[in-house]
Amino acid sequence: MERWYLRNVKVDLDHISNKGKISKLLVRILANRGIKDLRSIDSFINPTLDKLHNPRLMKDMEEGVKLVKDSIQKGEKIRIVGDYDQDGNSAILTLLKGIRRCKGRVDYVIPHRIRDGYGLNERIVREAKEDGVNLLITCDNGISALEPVKLAKNLGMKVIITDHHDVGFVEDEDGRKNYLLPEGDAIINPKRQDCKYPFKNLSGAGVAFKFVQALYEEFNIDMDESYELLEFVAMGTVCDVVELIDENRIIVTEGLKRINNTQNIGLKALIRATGLEGKDINTYSLGFILGPCVNASGRLDSAEMAVELFLTEDENLASFYAEELYKLNEERKRMTEKGFEKAVDQIEQKGYDKEKVIVIYEPSIHESIAGIIAGRIKDRYYRPTILLTQSKDENKIKGSGRSIEEYNMFDEISKAKDLLTSFGGHPMAAGLSLNKSNLEDFRNRLNGQTTLTEKDLIPKIYIDIHLPLDYVSFNLVEELKLLEPFGKGNPKPLFGAKGIPVKRAFILGKNGNVLKLLLLTKSGRIIDGLYFGDIEEFENRLSKKYGMAELDRMYKGIDSAIKLDIVYTPSVNEYMGNKNLQVIIHNYR
Repeated sequence: MERWYLRNVKVDLDHISNKGKISKLLVRILANRGIKDLRSIDSFINPTLDKLHNPRLMKDMEEGVKLVKDSIQKGEKIRIVGDYDQDGNSAILTLLKGIRRCKGRVDYVIPHRIRDGYGLNERIVREAKEDGVNLLITCDNGISALEPVKLAKNLGMKVIITDHHDVGFVEDEDGRKNYLLPEGDAIINPKRQDCKYPFKNLSGAGVAFKFVQALYEEFNIDMDESYELLEFVAMGTVCDVVELIDENRIIVTEGLKRINNTQNIGLKALIRATGLEGKDINTYSLGFILGPCVNASGRLDSAEMAVELFLTEDENLASFYAEELYKLNEERKRMTEKGFEKAVDQIEQKGYDKEKVIVIYEPSIHESIAGIIAGRIKDRYYRPTILLTQSKDENKIKGSGRSIEEYNMFDEISKAKDLLTSFGGHPMAAGLSLNKSNLEDFRNRLNGQTTLTEKDLIPKIYIDIHLPLDYVSFNLVEELKLLEPFGKGNPKPLFGAKGIPVKRAFILGKNGNVLKLLLLTKSGRIIDGLYFGDIEEFENRLSKKYGMAELDRMYKGIDSAIKLDIVYTPSVNEYMGNKNLQVIIHNYR
């Protein structure tokens, strides 16, 4: 079960509604997302490019831009070191295209997920030196690469870090955090404690984009040209699940416009291969269809394939790459399902679901999908979850963690850093490795030190507004579109309604996985409610409360005693030219 909470952020609804020229309902929803002043509301409702922040406000931006300009003017060789996920892919493309536009001699490398692991490493540094590289630029990584950066500097190379991950730290005896920065020439990361940049939650691609903006300014290139990169930056922003507020909202809104009219041969091929051609590309398309295909190359093959897809001018090659990525993602899905089932079996056999922090080791799982499976386990049990699998070194294990909002995974794992051989991440996710012999100590340490309570481990549903179903209208659905695109930090609004009689129920879908309820409003209207959750559990809960006879009457359309409280989102169903109002039911009781 979950706990339901009605958000009630204090705000002057009348004043803001009048000044901002938006409805009180929208004011309430925005206030629930922490957007309460008129400037922030205007930026949210009208996310235009002129509201992007000055990139030079970012710490070390001036130094980094001057280093790149100097290298370009001297004809020096520049190498970008990226990451193998969608955000890394987008960051590489952004820097690569930006520096090439400034006539820089630049190439890129991506660590191999299995052979190298995450981020800049000694092999990459030494190869760069052998290849005559003068300047290394990291993107979506580097902030924790203390030793590799030190090595690069000792070998005479210049190093610029562009990253968005949390800065590592060690605690002194008094519990004070001492933050650790690599010894690079420029460390560009809005999460630096000494960085005054007004928005801290950019993706790796977002930081790369700000760098290119400053670079274009330095080379007197029209800033409009930087906006052409937003189709890639938007993909990285959505797929890295950063909050879609402030600059991220502008990036994604503008990026989606460009994606839906893209001239990029590779992106068009991927849209075609995934069956999205002719359809509106939105945040769901990026996060759950296109992005996973890009990620699949780094998980199961070479991440370079995804970068080359977006760089190629050869339509046949683009189609080949796109089809390969689609096939890899289908294989990734099969592996994920199998791995998830194995992990759940182990958790329930060993009772790990009774622990507050789930730490499991399942050697059969491919390390590239450990994070995906950890996320699914976290959702199932609502507990922070770390899934470890076998490393190429038989004495070491490695994996990924996914967290819940009540648990800062980065801080908590940092307290057990002495048991690890490598570690990085942020409050909601982490990657790590350790000696197999430390597994039990690690599990016990995390569970022993946690302050999570039983109440923390109950999923929470936050309702924006109590809104009776009679208020659902076409105008309301249209008004809510002003809040798009939805994502982390800006979820779809959730409304609550109590004591709704159910006139009839139908099970739909070729797999019988959709429940349609005819809901009766207080004024006597009937409105469709669609539920995509566990129908068997729904039936069991209702029969336990009302009895099987009432459940049977509900399905037959005979008056029954069944009433529901629901958490819903209003929407419009369009079929054969007809439009009907409906509500999507997310939760019920």
